Amino acid sequence: MTIPEMYGSLVFNDKIMREKLPKDIYKALRKTIDKNTHLELDVANAVAVAMKEWAIENGATHFTHWFQPMTGFTAEKHDSFINPIGNGEIIMEFSGKELVKGEPDASSFPSGGLRATFEARGYTAWDPTSPAFIKDGTLYIPTAFCSYSGEALDKKTPLLRSMEALSKEATKILKLLGNTEVESVTTTVGPEQEYFLVDKEDFKKRMDLVFTGRTLIGAMPPKGQEMEDHYFGTLKPRVAAYMHDLDEELWKLGIPAKTKHNEVAPAQHELAPVFDTTNVAVDHNQLTMEVMRKVAEKHGFVCLLHEKPFDGINGSGKHNNWSMTTNTGVNLLDPGKTPAENVQFLVFLTAVIKAVDDYADLMRLSVASAGNDHRLGANEAPPAIISIFLGDELTAVLDSIENDTFFGEKQAVAMEIGASVLPHFMKDTTDRNRTSPFAFTGNKFEFRSLGSSLSVSGPNVVLNTAVAEALSQFYEILKDVPEAELSTAVHNLLKDTIVKHKRVVFNGNGYTDEWVAEAEKRGLYNYRSTPDVLPVFVEKKNVDLFVSHGIFTESEIHSRYEILLENYAKTIHIEAKTLSDMLNQQFMPAIATYLDSLITLADKKQKLPTAITCKTELKLIEKLTAWYDDLYEMNEKLIEDRIKAEAMEDSLEAAKFYQSVILADMENIRAVADAAEAVIPEDVLPYPNYAKMLFYV
Repeated sequence: MTIPEMYGSLVFNDKIMREKLPKDIYKALRKTIDKNTHLELDVANAVAVAMKEWAIENGATHFTHWFQPMTGFTAEKHDSFINPIGNGEIIMEFSGKELVKGEPDASSFPSGGLRATFEARGYTAWDPTSPAFIKDGTLYIPTAFCSYSGEALDKKTPLLRSMEALSKEATKILKLLGNTEVESVTTTVGPEQEYFLVDKEDFKKRMDLVFTGRTLIGAMPPKGQEMEDHYFGTLKPRVAAYMHDLDEELWKLGIPAKTKHNEVAPAQHELAPVFDTTNVAVDHNQLTMEVMRKVAEKHGFVCLLHEKPFDGINGSGKHNNWSMTTNTGVNLLDPGKTPAENVQFLVFLTAVIKAVDDYADLMRLSVASAGNDHRLGANEAPPAIISIFLGDELTAVLDSIENDTFFGEKQAVAMEIGASVLPHFMKDTTDRNRTSPFAFTGNKFEFRSLGSSLSVSGPNVVLNTAVAEALSQFYEILKDVPEAELSTAVHNLLKDTIVKHKRVVFNGNGYTDEWVAEAEKRGLYNYRSTPDVLPVFVEKKNVDLFVSHGIFTESEIHSRYEILLENYAKTIHIEAKTLSDMLNQQFMPAIATYLDSLITLADKKQKLPTAITCKTELKLIEKLTAWYDDLYEMNEKLIEDRIKAEAMEDSLEAAKFYQSVILADMENIRAVADAAEAVIPEDVLPYPNYAKMLFYV
């Protein structure tokens, strides 16, 4: 099978729908997908029959409503197509009702107090804008998930609402600017995914990796990433074979995997897809993470998606490349050849700047997690301070608008590399800034603060809604302006917006202490940890934003706030308990074993007839004994503090205690354990060390 034949072969895509559906049904379904119109039951019944026949032709025996609850993972319940008709016979059946609605038990999913445990009923509703697909002999139907009383219990419903909100506000502005052909605006996303690969047998021996996804103790090997030789380096054969199979599995599911390479840290890699509609891109990214893990198993690997699986080297992020496109195919963030004269582009650019400045706290919140707290601000990821990189040319354009001066367009410059044999090409008008959390990269913004395990839904809900609000405010200012005065009014609006919100634009090095001080002077937020930023979710300005655009109800916001606090506390609690168990069951017995061998050796030396000193052994015995005693005392404190945290009834108080006290306890233990590990022989350690996991693949 060729790649074009393989691509999307397991997806009920537009090509299959054209082939399988009657013309009138196809048109009705396309109208629902393209214009968000209501889907009639007769259309659903016809689609269900065609979908079932196609699925059975491709080996499917079951169907499932695939949804994204607040766990951050996906969920599914499988039902077979069979329907008994008596006499021991069956028919394969699938109705429109089964397609559009499912009823999973909602009581065991996180609800943040929205649902009582005994209120079990919940519904899944088909999302026709995201195509169904076949995986492992089951037809997967992407769905939204809500409670019996209609509250959103998932990550898809708010995303769809935010996409509609942005489309509505963007279309209003475009029509006001004279672009009357546009009927809708879609946001697009291309989420790049970083990950680590470790040997499966090594993984199984590490209690910390199994239970938490990251190493809680572990001394650095002699070499880390300081030689910078892994980034874009030659793929090892075993890794290349994994990447090849991963591409093929993703292509079958219609996921446009495009780029693959080694990342900065040893054993770290990246996969980047071509952008897609935000809703589909979110579904695809959830699938990508699942398929990564599954394919890794077949190759004897485990795929680690934790943000910081190994201390001392880079962690993994996810870059969210975001833009807006009209139904006529125009990218609203494409500046064109003369951005200073592109009024439409400048209106949408300044709307994004205003949105990011007004709701930087929500953007920081959208990437907050216990895992991502280990990355943000390190020299591998953007700082916790949200700022925008525009580059020299666009910054100069904005300066000229602010100061009412003429902007001289930059001329394209040919690259001079200094060897005549090399081809000539035109230099980009601006460089990239890898230290910026939110960087303009030509015709899109790259939100770089996301953690590798995060669902990309949340950040895009915030981004879509914040930009929708900025555009709504622009529209209110411009809607009653006479046509003859519109050009001046738009210029004044752009100028006023730039003056008020230019503080969020920063083109320099985001890693420096000087920038932290400068950001504070500018009044920018700097939420260093998840418990610090979570309360902004329930602040009035942010509640008003989401409620006014119909993204969340107030009760849905408070439920998510409680879920995020709970998840944070539970994550650190599991890590703390795992570390205690690891010390008691693995690491301290290893110290004792090595101590015993040293004592035995020293004793033997002392009994020899010739004078042989055991000075080295005695020094090691003294060190290891001190470390052993320290670890015991530190672990006792960790256990006591964990019990205190567990007893706290206030969720925010507990989260802050876990962050300030429990994590500090764990860091203290790690410092001693790592020092001890550095002198313990490899064959005495009960688990593989960093060197084995990172360099022996």
